[in-house]
Amino acid sequence: MTEMIDPAHPAVGIQFAVGLCAAGATAEQLQYSLTQLPHSLTLKSGFIPERKVWVGAYNHALTEEVPRQLESVDSRHLRFALTALQMMEQDIRSYVAGFDSARLAVVLGTSTSGIADNEPRLQQYFQGQQGIAIDQKKQEMGYLAKAVQQYLGWRGPAYTISTACSSAAKAFAAGQRLINAGLADVVLVGGVDTLCQLTLNGFNSLESLSQDICQPCGQQRDGINIGEAAGLFLLSKRQAPVLLMSAGESMDAWHISAPHPEGRGAAQAMQMALQQAGLRPEQMGYLNLHGTATPQNDAMEIKAVRSVFQGYDIPLSSTKHQTGHCLGAAGAIEAYICSRVLQDQCWLPLHHSGVLDAELDDLNYVVSADLTQPIHYTMSNSFAFGGSNISLIFGTALK
Repeated sequence: MTEMIDPAHPAVGIQFAVGLCAAGATAEQLQYSLTQLPHSLTLKSGFIPERKVWVGAYNHALTEEVPRQLESVDSRHLRFALTALQMMEQDIRSYVAGFDSARLAVVLGTSTSGIADNEPRLQQYFQGQQGIAIDQKKQEMGYLAKAVQQYLGWRGPAYTISTACSSAAKAFAAGQRLINAGLADVVLVGGVDTLCQLTLNGFNSLESLSQDICQPCGQQRDGINIGEAAGLFLLSKRQAPVLLMSAGESMDAWHISAPHPEGRGAAQAMQMALQQAGLRPEQMGYLNLHGTATPQNDAMEIKAVRSVFQGYDIPLSSTKHQTGHCLGAAGAIEAYICSRVLQDQCWLPLHHSGVLDAELDDLNYVVSADLTQPIHYTMSNSFAFGGSNISLIFGTALK
C-alpha cells in the first residue's frame, strides 16, 4: 500500500550518524550493551555531597585537540561534541564539498552546556576566595552550535535548542524544517550533554534520582539515573538507508516539572508524528519510550501509548537503564538507537529485567533482543519539563 506523506513535512535522509554514551563508543558496543542484561552505568562520587550516585558516564577517551579559534570555549562538553564529529568528519567534508557553505546549517540541543568546567571555580567563589575568574562563554547555551559551525567552516544558520529533555529531538524537527523550507541543503543535527553537579543536585532536590539502577515502568521504580551523550546526524534531501520521516510536537504546559497525568501532550505528539509521516500505528516496528523511571512520567507515557496504539502490540522498551537519562542529548542518543535498529535489522533494545508495575505491564516490552522479521519504521519519544513533547519517526524507505 502506498502511504501519503504530508507534503509540508517530507522525509529527509540521514547521511551519517554517530552516537556516544555510557553504552558504548561504537555501534557494535552500543548494540552489545543494549542486548545484554548487565548494565553500563557507573557508581560515582563527587557529584552529590552526601552520597555516591549511579550515572551514565562516558568512560572512553575524548579528543585532546581543540582548534585555537575555539580555545575560549574549550570544555569537556565541547570536546565530547568534537569527538563525535571527528568520527565522521571526513565523510561530512567529502559530502558537502559541492554545496554552498551558506546553505550548510547546524542545529544542536543541550541542557548543561559547559557548566561542569566552571563548577570548581564557582565553588571557590562561593567559599569566599578572591580573584576567581569565571569564563561565562563556556557555559552559554548558544555556543555549542556556533563552535561546531566555526570548526566546520560553514556559514548557514547555526543555533542551539535548550528545552530540557526534548532539546536534541527538537533539533531534528528544526533541521527537517530548514531543509523543507528551502533555507538549508544540509543540516547537522543532534545533541550533546555532559555530567555536572548542577543537574544531579537539581534532580536530587526534586527527589527524582534513583537509589539504584533505574527501572522504567518497574514496580519499584524510584527515579532516574542521569547520563551523558553526544549524538550527531547529517541530514539532507538525498535518499539514505535510514530516513527521518517526521517529528510530532506538542506543548501541554500542565506543570513546571510534572507531565500531564493522562499523557495528553505525549499522545498528541505521537499522533502528529504518525500523521505527518502518513503512517498508521500498526506500521511502527519499535517504540523507544522516554521511560525515565519516575512514577508519574512512566504512568502517563503508558496511558498515552495505549491511547495512540489502541490494542496494537508494538514492541517497546526504555534504554535509560543502559545510557542513563542524557537530558538535552537524550533525544539524540535514542534517535541513534532507533536508526541502528533499522539499519542492522537483527536486534531490538531490551527493556530492563526487573519486575514491572502491575498497572503498566500489559504492553509488549522487549524481552528478547532478536529481531525475527524486518521492520520499516521506529518511533522515539522525548518529553520535557513544562510539557515540551516530541516524537520522532524513522524509516528505512518511503513506502
